[in-house]
This record gives sequence, structure tokens and C-alpha cells, in this order.
Amino acid sequence: MAAPEPRRWYRSLYWRIAIGFIVFLTATLLAQGGLFLWLSAQRDEALPSRLLGDLTRLVAEELTDAALREPEADLADLARTRFADLARPAALVLADGRVVAAGIDPPPALVNVTLRRLRAGDSGDWREPVFRPGRPRGRGPGRLDDERAALRALPAGPPWTMAPVRVGGQVVAAVLVARGRPLGAVARELAPWLAAGLAGLLLVGTALASLAVFRPAQNRLRDLEEAARRFGAGDATARASEAGGDEVASVARAFNRMASEAAAREAALVDADRARRQLLADITHELRTPLTAIRGYAETLTLPAFAPASPQGRQAVHVVDVEAQRLERLVNDLLDLARFDAGGAPLELAEVSVARLFTRVVERQGPAASAAHLTLDTTVTPGAEVVRGDERRLEQVLQNLTANALRHTPRGGRVWVRAERDADVVVFAVRDTGSGIPAEHLPHVFDRFYKADTARSDAGGTGLGLSIVKAIVERHGGALRVTSRPGVETCFEVRLPG
Repeated sequence: MAAPEPRRWYRSLYWRIAIGFIVFLTATLLAQGGLFLWLSAQRDEALPSRLLGDLTRLVAEELTDAALREPEADLADLARTRFADLARPAALVLADGRVVAAGIDPPPALVNVTLRRLRAGDSGDWREPVFRPGRPRGRGPGRLDDERAALRALPAGPPWTMAPVRVGGQVVAAVLVARGRPLGAVARELAPWLAAGLAGLLLVGTALASLAVFRPAQNRLRDLEEAARRFGAGDATARASEAGGDEVASVARAFNRMASEAAAREAALVDADRARRQLLADITHELRTPLTAIRGYAETLTLPAFAPASPQGRQAVHVVDVEAQRLERLVNDLLDLARFDAGGAPLELAEVSVARLFTRVVERQGPAASAAHLTLDTTVTPGAEVVRGDERRLEQVLQNLTANALRHTPRGGRVWVRAERDADVVVFAVRDTGSGIPAEHLPHVFDRFYKADTARSDAGGTGLGLSIVKAIVERHGGALRVTSRPGVETCFEVRLPG
């Protein structure tokens, strides 16, 4: 069985599902984090106007105290330091016209109104601190018509509150604070905590999903894969676990049903094949007795004392004798195959002389070669003088291959029988200069009753010789192959362990 292809992790269904889950979980957590930041910013938008005014006055008082503690310090620098900790849109408008802004710049119209009040000092109207863009509040004395017009012209945006900064009893600046916090400021403040929380949730969620979801599924899929591999390797008892009610369990149950049905069919085929082999062995064995009698009587009828008087009768007896011999060879071949199939033909292994094998081949096949005007040569190269095997069966292999080569070699041709050593293997090669075997027939020459050229069916072969040769070679742990070039040569090669 071929080794399984190395698995690449990125092709694994487990990893694809796991990575997809992690990406989805990450996207979900990021979306939740963004929604949380947005809601945090929107929550600050709902801060009541009174509390926003109190915050503005508190910042103004802190700047007043800082200016009193550090008279030589620039109020603008003090404001920048304070605004850095405020984390919301704020601005300081000084009486000299300078503006220190943090977050977003206040509208120019609002700056102008603030400067007008600063120049008015304590006589300015500081009672209405909330400025709603596009919706000026007009109640209370001291509010000038042009100030109303300026506030009415404010662009749409968050409301602002105002509180004066007094130093030495004089209004020297005004603090402006807008309602709401920029999303960027909220993100900078909460991002580290959100990132840590998201990372923790991602790690914990991934770990829990791996342990509770992906790992059990992967183990069950691997169990199913292992069962399929064992079944493919020939273990008919391999089964997968059917625990659970999900799709993996359904696949496992389907596999187990398939394996059980395949095992049952295989068992039925084995039983049928065993019965066929036994029937074949029984039939061939029973045929030998009547065939022996037929041949005996046919040989008797060829004797002068019992031969028919007419030439036609003697010819008929000859035909009966020839066909009886052919049928006997067929029965013997069938019986040999039946024995090999059933494993009932034990080998008598010993050290066998290759030269002696070749001598017997020449003694038996030499007359047929001479009669057909063919040359039969044998060669034993150094190192191949001895082979371990069953001498009688190895002779049967060489006799069959040589007889087959002689039958298919035209008059004046040549047949070589050669033995040589190749590393730890002894190679027998039977080569002939016959007509060859077409390429489409080569894969089938060892099939039973198969003949590449039906025109030669009367040459005396049974169609089982090469099947028997293959069975004997395989019982010896060897290999058999054939090569052919039509019209040039054919070579059967037997490779046996040395």
C-alpha cells in the first residue's frame, strides 16, 4: 500500500475551521470594543448642563489657584498642563486675544463673544454659561443684540460652557469647555485596557474552543482516518467510533456499514473461491482415472496384435491417443494450479545445481528443437551455479518456458536459456527469436487459458503453462516478467532469491 501523502497544515480542515473561528472571534471582539468606545463617548454627551458648568468653573478656579501659586508662570502654559489631564475639548481665551485649545478649537464667534466679555470684566454677563450653537439664550439683562447675532451664527456642534479666571481681582481669561469627549480621546484612554481585555478573551476563547470543540472533532476524524487506512491495508475488522450524533458520527456509521458489507462480500467471495478450487481439484483428480484408462486402451490399440486392420482405424486410434495425452496434460496442469491456489503444494527447498537443471531441459526439449531445425543454447555464468529452491518445480518452470519458446520460434530460429547472478538474486532468462508478443497482450500472458495468438492453439499448449510458472515462482518468493519486440525477440525473466 502506498504511503500516505505528507499532510500540509494549511490544507487541514481542522486548521481551516480553527483559523476561521479565531478570525471571526477577533472581528467580533473588535466590533464590540469599537461599540464600547462609541457608547462611552456618547454617554459623556448626556452630561447635564449644570454639571458641565460646574466642571468649567472648577477648571477656572484651579487655573486661578495655579496662577496665584506661580505668579511668574504663563497662564497659557498652566492651561495646557491642565487641559492635558482633562481629556475633553477645552480652551482658554486670554484677554490679549490668545487662545489655547485642547481637543477641538472653539468656534470663532464664541471666541469673539468671550473676548467681548473679558474686556467688560466683571461687568460682563457671566450668568448664562451655556452656549448652544444655533440656539442662543436671550434672557437676562446685559446681553447685546450683536452678541445674540454672533451666538446665533455659531455652527452646529457640541454645546460650550464658560467660566472666568480671576487673578488679583481682575478677569484675565475665560475657560471654555465643550460637552462630550472626542472618540480619539476616549480611545487613547481606554485602548490599553480594551486591548488587554480583547487579547485575554481571544486567548481564553480560542483555548476553550480548541479543547471543547475542535480537538474532540479532530480526534474523531483521525480515528475515522486510521480506520479507513487499516481497512484499505486489508484489516477487515477495522471500524471507527460511532459515538455522538453529529456529522462525524454519521460519516463513521456510514463507513462502518460500508466496511461490514465489504467484509461480508469478501468473505462470500473467499468461500466461493474456496469451493471453486475444491471443485476444480476434485474434478481434475477424478478425471485422472478414466484418462489413464483411455490412454492405456489407446496404447493397446496401437500394438500390432490389437491394431485395426484399416488405415482409417489406425489413424483414429492415433488421434485418440494424442488427444488423451493432451487432455491428461490439461488435467495435470489444472491439478497443479488447484494445489498452488490452495497452498497444498509444499516446496522441498534445497541447493539446486543450475547446470543439472539445464541438462535436463536440453535432454527433454533438444529432440523437439532438432526436429524444428532450431538452435537451443544454455549458459551458466559465474556466480549463478547454484540456486536455492525446489528442484522439481524449478525444472518445471524452465521446461515450460523453453517449450513455450520453441513452439513460438520459426524454423531456423534460436532459443537461449541463461542463468546469471544480479547482486543477491539469480536470474533465469529464456530468450527466443520468435514472432514476439504484441504490447497489448503482454499484461495478460500469465492469465489462465489466455493465448496471445489463437492461431497457435493447436501447437500443443493448454493455456495454463505460464500460469503455473508464475505460481511456482511466486511460491519461491521470486518475480517473473516478460519483454518482447515483435518480429525480433521475446524474453521471459525469472528472478529468484539467491
